[in-house]
Amino acid sequence: MAARFFTWLKSPAAREYFFSTHFWGPVANWGLPLAALADLRKDEEVISGAMTTALASYSMVFMRFAWRVQPRNYLLFACHATNATAQSIQLGRFANYWYFGGREKKLKDAPVAQQAVEAAKETVQSVSSK
Repeated sequence: MAARFFTWLKSPAAREYFFSTHFWGPVANWGLPLAALADLRKDEEVISGAMTTALASYSMVFMRFAWRVQPRNYLLFACHATNATAQSIQLGRFANYWYFGGREKKLKDAPVAQQAVEAAKETVQSVSSK
């Protein structure tokens, strides 16, 4: 199998592939899933539900495109599958934090000083919105 791959690498078809948008488009697009994977370690407070939903939807649409285009673009499909998965995990973290008690549990477990900072932030936001 390795010999067949190296033979293909030396062929004009390989050069045509590596100098096409079928290769460089997905390579450039890998920035999105890599950033999403890096964001999995960030605090839930900074997750944008709207943007995460948009990115997950975008990746699901382009997964279908990568599968339906001829010839199939497996590199683009893998890129968007990775991004859709990471964004779905982020969306679950967002929902858990804001709608299913994750924030309250985190605040309850936080030190008293952190609770005071959170209360001050909420007070400033409520005063500035009036």
